Amino acid sequence: MEDRKETFTYTYSAKEQEEIKKIRDKYAPPTKEETSMEQLRRLDASATKGAAVVSLIVGIISCLLFGVGMCCTMLPGWEQYFIPGIVVGVTGIGGIVAAYPIYNYMVKRKREKLAPEIMRLSDELMK
Repeated sequence: MEDRKETFTYTYSAKEQEEIKKIRDKYAPPTKEETSMEQLRRLDASATKGAAVVSLIVGIISCLLFGVGMCCTMLPGWEQYFIPGIVVGVTGIGGIVAAYPIYNYMVKRKREKLAPEIMRLSDELMK
């Protein structure tokens, strides 16, 4: 009889390889240009990003103003701040109500600005 060793070694791990690839891609210099589809997705996403940030800031500040106004009107011993508290609270309510229309207005303006480029890219991709 012959004395031979048969061995089989398997070290592939899909998760590990994917993680290595992700880390490597972070440090590798960009080698390819952005495809038309990637550019189309990026432009579409950019139409809402700025508007979302602005409307969130307006909404958060307005909620805080509303809360301060409520505190001024409800705390005992703060009677001298009752009228200013109402003014601050109503201002906060106005800002809360205005946050969504501000978002819609900004998105509409940005989409109008991006429309020619979006149309060009989508026509290019559909051919």
